[in-house]
Amino acid sequence: MQQFIAEESFWELFPDTAIGIVVAKGMKSADEVSAEDAAAIARLLTAANGMAEHHLTSNTISENEVVKVWRNAYQSFKTRKGARCSVENLLKRVLKGNPVRSITPSVDIYNIISLKYALPVGGEDIDTFVGNVRLGITEGGDEFIALGESENDPTLPGELCYRDDAGAICRCWNWRDGQRSALSDDSKNAFLIIECVDPARVDDLEAAIDDLASLVQSCLGATIAAKTLITRNNPTMVIVD
Repeated sequence: MQQFIAEESFWELFPDTAIGIVVAKGMKSADEVSAEDAAAIARLLTAANGMAEHHLTSNTISENEVVKVWRNAYQSFKTRKGARCSVENLLKRVLKGNPVRSITPSVDIYNIISLKYALPVGGEDIDTFVGNVRLGITEGGDEFIALGESENDPTLPGELCYRDDAGAICRCWNWRDGQRSALSDDSKNAFLIIECVDPARVDDLEAAIDDLASLVQSCLGATIAAKTLITRNNPTMVIVD
C-alpha cells in the first residue's frame, strides 16, 4: 500500500489548510486524446485565462488577495530566493497579457482549474513514486532535479516540500516540480493536488476538486480512484492499495 501523508510539521505551520487530492488512473496518453477532446481542452484553457482576470483586482500582483495569502504563507518556511506559489506565476502571466498556453493534456487540465479558481494545482506521475509521498518540513539534502534542468539541486533545511523515498517531488510546497515525477505525454496514472491556505475558500476548493475530477474523466478517459479532502483531522489517504 502506498499513502500520502501530510506530516505534523506541516500542520504546525498551517493548521487550517485544506488539500484536495484526486487520484486518476488509466489516463489517455497525449496521442490517444481525440481531436474533439483536444479542442475542448483548448477552449477551456482559453476560457480559464479569461476567468482568471476576475481574481485580479490590482495591477500589482502581490496586492491581489489570492496571491497575498500565499506570499504570507511562504514566509513561514525556508524557501529558495524568488520562489513563489505556482498560482502566482500563472496569474502573473494573465496580468501581463501573456495567456497560459498548452503543454500537454493532463497539465492543461490542471492549469485550467488553477486559473479558474485561483488556487495552486499540481500533478505528479504516480508510477514514479518510491514509497509513501509526504508533505512536511525537511532536514534538507533531498535529491531534486527541476524540470528543464540536469543537475541535482537538493532541498534546504527547513524547507516545506512534497517528497518520497527517492527525494523531493515538488520544492517549496508548490513552487517547482521535479523532472522525475512530472506528468508527461505518456503518463497514465496521476496524483493531482489542489491547495487552499485560506479557510474562507474551502467551498471553492471542493468545487475545484469536483471540476478537476470531472475533466480528467471526461477528456482523458480516466477512472477516478480517489477524491479526498486532506485536513488536520484527516491527514492521510491511500494512493495505491
